Amino acid sequence: MPKYLAVASYTSEGIKGLTKAGGVSRRVVVEKLLKSLGGHLEAFYFAFGENDAYLILDVPDNLTAAAISLAVAGAGATKMKTIELLTPEEIDRAMQKHVDYAPPG
Repeated sequence: MPKYLAVASYTSEGIKGLTKAGGVSRRVVVEKLLKSLGGHLEAFYFAFGENDAYLILDVPDNLTAAAISLAVAGAGATKMKTIELLTPEEIDRAMQKHVDYAPPG
């Protein structure tokens, strides 16, 4: 199952909700959401700095990852960036593919 890194930053409304319900409740919400879509939450961490949370998600495919990202963004409480993660084995397979590319110049 593909893995994705979700990088989240809360809006002021999101911070209000987090303050009211707590961090554990957010993890529970994400776990429930992913399970309903055939996925799994591997990790959920809050952090200091520009981004507020980092999550590793296992979801069935890119369409599911996009649907999650759109739903979260549409709710307006969280800005989220989703990055597909590749294993070392996948990189090895990618390096075996012939790519006919000519750099500019």
